[in-house]
This record gives sequence, structure tokens and C-alpha cells, in this order.
Amino acid sequence: MRELVERTIADGAGPRRRVTVNQAESPLAWLAARGHVSVRQLEAGERLRADYETAALGPRVTMRWDAAPVGRSPGGAPERLDPSLAQIAARRRFDGAVTAAGAGLADILWRVVCAGEGLGPAEKALGWPSRAGKLVLCFALDRVADFYGIR
Repeated sequence: MRELVERTIADGAGPRRRVTVNQAESPLAWLAARGHVSVRQLEAGERLRADYETAALGPRVTMRWDAAPVGRSPGGAPERLDPSLAQIAARRRFDGAVTAAGAGLADILWRVVCAGEGLGPAEKALGWPSRAGKLVLCFALDRVADFYGIR
């Protein structure tokens, strides 16, 4: 099934761009479409994933082709380029939201929302019984919604 929507993506390094996204591919959207998570929880998860992507916390699949820094520090090592302010702010929001979710809830939250892992495989990877992940994920999303101030 395909549920195509247009989204605007702003990564820290470049301009905003419009992309087409298949919402049916998101495990969280799949759960919401079947009534397993509320609209509030879905919005919280989408905000968390947006911060995760804006902060560029995911693994990279290719090398960066940015120009090498020209300046050198006194020790001879090249100076690091500062990440954009948007990327820093997104990282802080992401860290705050995961902290608000709590240590026991953050694992399933990250796997399903950020990594796009299905609920079943996430439960199996965490060694949880079947159907326990949905309950824990809903608790985590409620806490994240509180952090983001979603009513």
C-alpha cells in the first residue's frame, strides 16, 4: 500500500527541499493507521524523527565530500567545522525527548521511530515478549509528547 505525501526536509548543511514520502513505510504510521497509537503519539513520534534526521544522528552510507578545512590548530590538526545551529538545536531537542522518555522506554522508541524497525523485530531484538513493545512504545510516546508540549 502506498500513501504518498509531500514533506519539506531541512538538513543542517543545505537548503530546505521537498521530497515525496511513503507514510505506509513508517512503522509508527502503520500503527496509527490501525488505531494502535493516537494522533498525539504519532505527532510526537514524527517530531522526534524529524529532530533525529535534522541532527544527522543516523549512520552515513557514504563519505562526506565537504571541502577539507583550511585552518590548522596550534597542534597541527585541522580545525573542525562547526555544525549549523539548526543541527545543534535538533540534537538538544532529541536528547531531551529521549531523556524525558526514560531509560527503559528509550530503546523501543529509538528502534521503531528513528530506525524504522517494525514492532515485532524490535521486541525480539530487545528480548521482550510478543505484544509488550506496543504498550511500552505508547508510554514512551506519551512522555515525548509531554516534552514537546503536544496536547
